[in-house]
Amino acid sequence: MSRIGNKSIAIPKGVTVTAGDMLTVKGPKGELSRVIVAGTTVTVEGDVCRVGRESDSRTHRANHGLMRSLLNNMVLGVSAGFERRLEILGVGYKAQSRGNQVVFNLGYSHPINYAVPAGITVDVDKQGKITIKGIDKEVVGQTAAIIRGFRPPDAYKGKGVRYEGEYIRLKAGKAAKA
Repeated sequence: MSRIGNKSIAIPKGVTVTAGDMLTVKGPKGELSRVIVAGTTVTVEGDVCRVGRESDSRTHRANHGLMRSLLNNMVLGVSAGFERRLEILGVGYKAQSRGNQVVFNLGYSHPINYAVPAGITVDVDKQGKITIKGIDKEVVGQTAAIIRGFRPPDAYKGKGVRYEGEYIRLKAGKAAKA
């Protein structure tokens, strides 16, 4: 029995959910659509949305909770939005926003130009803070992971790009000879 899949989703005011072959969610921040996962059904009753499954087969049970989580993230995204925060640590490491691109200087011999995906906004702070905002949780998280992958945190000094609040366990390094 899926505990996540059986939970109902409250639809806030200003958000409309349309279920058919495609699931469409419209809200004040934008519109998202997704194909309904095989073996699941979505029903909308007033301001509550429920996800059901066709049978108790293993894949249908797995997809039941998945579809409910995807639908919940769509409703939250069009009503409130999602954001991820990154920090750049290191001497000379910086980022600059130029139109639809972000230029990173992360200690390499060349700058890294990253084209921001559609529907995502990237705000760069002077203190090395990066805020990624959007309505699609999957795209926001993937964008943050790509940017972090340009220079992951170093295990010895902790320099690099990290998520805000991420703890990096530092290694000791070489011990001096006696």
